[in-house]
This record gives sequence, structure tokens and C-alpha cells, in this order.
Amino acid sequence: MAAPRRTLLKVIVLGDSGVGKTSLMNQYVYKKFSQQYKATIGADFVTKELQIDDKLVTLQLWDTAGQERFQSLGSAFYRGADCCVLVYDVNVLKSFESLQSWHEEFLKQADPAEPEVFPFVVLGNKVDVDGGNSRVVSERRAREWCASRGDIPYFETSAKEDFNVDAAFLCVARVGLSNEHGQENYFRAISEVVSETEQKGGCAC
Repeated sequence: MAAPRRTLLKVIVLGDSGVGKTSLMNQYVYKKFSQQYKATIGADFVTKELQIDDKLVTLQLWDTAGQERFQSLGSAFYRGADCCVLVYDVNVLKSFESLQSWHEEFLKQADPAEPEVFPFVVLGNKVDVDGGNSRVVSERRAREWCASRGDIPYFETSAKEDFNVDAAFLCVARVGLSNEHGQENYFRAISEVVSETEQKGGCAC
């Protein structure tokens, strides 16, 4: 029987500082959550391997610093991405309002061949805070924003409670696969790097 085809998907995760980008990724890959906030400096990535249909998919999730001074990591960082995840905090209005600028920044830097159909996924995080009583952005408002931009898939998540995290990233993998640049990444050269199911790496940007 033929071995499953291997595919490497590059996913960029963007959003304001403190919305929970790192926490979501750590929950998804390592099933860990930390109450302590530590700002991401530059960019960092984690990988997770999963099987979708007949493909072994390695998600390479790039975590970025939300601070303005790190916003321009350079086009090389964004290029070659298969999907972009936009994260905001449902309890912080400014983080939701920033989605538009993150959306524009990604398209400008990544310069995809077909920007109007490039796959995004939006995550409204921290739905667990204060039992939902601190929420300032309604699910309806977020879904309307996504619908007006080409029906972007939307998930409400809690990294702390591990709510909807797996479902959200499974969607990320599926839309990333649908966008694949018409090529299979058998990644012979990279096989040693991602041979383990879960692995952490990074760059000193």
C-alpha cells in the first residue's frame, strides 16, 4: 500500500498583543496553557502533524509578535503562506477593530497570486473570561465582518478551556490544503526537521 502523501502547510497567525495567539498554539500542539503572559519577540513557530483524508499534513504555525515595532517582519516571512489566522480577544474592542489592518498587512506583505480568494480563518478568543460577561464583541458582529470579506470561516475559542481549538485548526489545515500552490511538498530535505509529531523551533528575528 502506498504511503500517505506528505504536505507541509505554512500558516501565519496574526493579531494584537495579548489576544492569545501563543496560548492557542500551545494548547493545540502541546495541550498546555499558562496563566503567565510572555510577549512573543519577533516570530516563533511550532509544528503539528495530522492526517486529513489520504494526506499526512504538517502544520507549521508561525506565531508573531503583535507589537507595532514587530509588525513589519518583512515580506519573506509572509511569503509562501498557505493560510492566515487572524485572532482577536472578544473582550477587547480594539483587537477586533485591528483585524482589518492585520488582514491588509498580510495581503500586502505576502502578495498572494489571488488575494481575493486567499484563505483566512478568524478566531474570537477568550470567550471563557468572566463567564462571558466581559464580552464586548458579539458573535453576530464578528460573523458579519467575516461574511463581508468572502465568508471567512469563524470560530469562537478559549485557549484556557481548550474550547473549539482543535476544530479551528482542523479548519485551518483544510482551507490551507485547498489553497496549496498546486504542488505536493514531499519535503525530503526537511523530513529530519519535522520527523517528530510535535516540535518547537524559532528564529532570532
